[in-house]
Amino acid sequence: MDETQRLAHFDHAHVWHPFTPMRQWREHEPLIVDRADGFELIDTHGNRYIDGFSSLWCNVHGHRVPEIDRAITDQLSRVAHSTLLGFSNAPSIELAARLVETVNTPTEGAEPPLVGARLERVFFSDAGATATEVAFKMVVGHHYHSGHPERDTLIGFSGAYHGDTIGAMSVGYVDAFHRPYRKLTFRTVWAPAPDVCRTDAPTNDPREWPSWDQERRVRVCDHALKEFERVLDEVGEHAAGVVIEPLMQGAGGMIEQPEGFLAGVARAARSRNIPLIADAVAVGFGRTGAMFACELEGVRPDVLCLAKGITGGYLPLAATLCTNDIAASFEGEHHERRTLYHGHTYTGNQLGCAAALASLDLFKKNDILSNVGVLQQRLRSRLRAELADLPTVGDVRIRGVMAGIELVASRSPWRSLDPEHRLAVQVCELARQRGLMIRPLGNVVILMPAPAMPLETLDRMLDILIAVIRTCGTDAKVSTVHPRSMEAPLS
Repeated sequence: MDETQRLAHFDHAHVWHPFTPMRQWREHEPLIVDRADGFELIDTHGNRYIDGFSSLWCNVHGHRVPEIDRAITDQLSRVAHSTLLGFSNAPSIELAARLVETVNTPTEGAEPPLVGARLERVFFSDAGATATEVAFKMVVGHHYHSGHPERDTLIGFSGAYHGDTIGAMSVGYVDAFHRPYRKLTFRTVWAPAPDVCRTDAPTNDPREWPSWDQERRVRVCDHALKEFERVLDEVGEHAAGVVIEPLMQGAGGMIEQPEGFLAGVARAARSRNIPLIADAVAVGFGRTGAMFACELEGVRPDVLCLAKGITGGYLPLAATLCTNDIAASFEGEHHERRTLYHGHTYTGNQLGCAAALASLDLFKKNDILSNVGVLQQRLRSRLRAELADLPTVGDVRIRGVMAGIELVASRSPWRSLDPEHRLAVQVCELARQRGLMIRPLGNVVILMPAPAMPLETLDRMLDILIAVIRTCGTDAKVSTVHPRSMEAPLS
């Protein structure tokens, strides 16, 4: 038994993998990552793979980045971790100040922010789900301490995903993921999310993808905003906050929101004095072309959730930023018990904060956002030119370096795939055999290159992906589920 076989044996015997059907997993030897080099991962057999999904959407600058490696080792020579409960530490203080400065300074070329207070306070945690949990407590506690305990209902959007802790799945409920735990969740009211591919009649133009149809986008956006206003009226004085993934619903299938929707949601919420929570876990740190997705529509939320790319993809760290007004409602005399009784063992961990500071330095040093613009242009031009003639490519959605290619039985007329067909899984498996590591969401192939990836590496990714899609998309089975039904989750 060689080393890979030994590790595979123990993996199958003991490791429970996330979002993985474990019986099927144990039928094959796992790919075991041993090391990395730049934008490539290397397995225990020495095979190299382009990291095409940024190690689950978090890697920003590549692997083994000297500046981040050095920041971590320098911090390690001082102290690896000490608690923020009753104490403080320099890296967390420096990072909080840098995040406040970065969040409140719009990316060059972005829309000027809507009227709204600056985000001044930073609460550290360790993952995207915990960042949203903190946000929910912030807004509900804010109303409670301000004399409005009736304002306890959160408003989310259909198809959203905010994590898998109880609060996060309450607001981002996905039936395929969370059905056994439905009774554990708290009541949330959902507004319909604008989904250009699943609203109105499907396109009958074989040359056009639904999400590229501007007239359709405007119509879908207007309808969704009217429905959102209706939901706000329905919830009324009980509304505690609105929770949204800005611009892209990631785990819902890379669903791109039409232009103006985020800004419309922000205006409607602000007109009713309802805090807006922006879950920017997946769409932060350059993924959409701006540092933070909200900037692209001039939106300044009341609460902002960050994770994934915050450390460049090195270490688990998250941050929830809020206004001074929200933070002040948790301050008072001891007997008032206004304290936010919430925390995590590794809150403000020094190693994570040191990595995050180094990552922020690299954004400016290497002009990462300009590189994202170059990568976005290449994604758009190549995918549109080289997949447009394939009837099994139902839609291509791209924002920054976030791309979703939805595979269907037929685009014209639109017929979705049988959920059991797993065509996107087949595409990803064949891509891996050719040296590209990506993952699907249902029958949506997700492409998520790192914001700092060189154009040459992106072209190699696209060469592999396009060739595989062209090879294996011809024998698709038709689903009996209506193609526009949100009851059939993409994930």
